[in-house]
Amino acid sequence: MSKDFYKKIIENNAKWVEESLATDKDFFKDLAKGQQPPLLWIGCSDSRVPANEIIGAKPGEVFVHRNIANMVVHSDMNMLSVLDYAVNVLKVSHVIVCGHYGCGGVKAAMGNQSIGLIDNWIRHIKDIYRLHENYLNSIDDEDNRFNKFVEINVQEQVFDLAKTSIVQGAWRNGQDLTLHGWVYGLNSGYITDLDVNMSNNNDLDEVYRLKFSN
Repeated sequence: MSKDFYKKIIENNAKWVEESLATDKDFFKDLAKGQQPPLLWIGCSDSRVPANEIIGAKPGEVFVHRNIANMVVHSDMNMLSVLDYAVNVLKVSHVIVCGHYGCGGVKAAMGNQSIGLIDNWIRHIKDIYRLHENYLNSIDDEDNRFNKFVEINVQEQVFDLAKTSIVQGAWRNGQDLTLHGWVYGLNSGYITDLDVNMSNNNDLDEVYRLKFSN
């Protein structure tokens, strides 16, 4: 990061504060009172996919967790802690897993090149490719195969999310909680809803049935 860029982002912050206060003099006072976001966003760490901005949400409206390739890994205590807080404390009513076309993590999982420490994370994505290997390998065009793998990865993360004890517990308690799977287009700006919506109508047996029928 150059010194000029660093200076610029500090200046941008001051400008944002001034503009926010000009619109609403109590903007930050109201934010400081607490948060009640209706949505948890589980997305990719990619800098080109800013959760709030692409859906036009204001500060305080989206609780966010991001990691490489928007993964829901059952042993990831960071993700599980965010999920638990969002569902059981904030009482969000929607959880969105949002991937994006052109995802570097998904692309890396399609090859065999060693990248370094991240190989351990990519392995989880490789497992998903293995589950759908016959179908994905039947797609001759490499770009189409890549795009489809991005979509399948999101769908699998939604299924894994539905299997967590946190989500299952919320559904058993009758909590209004719906899971969604989206893919964002870097080259278009548009979101594609993969129609993998799941709610408290889906018990664990139903989650497995839906998973293996897709």
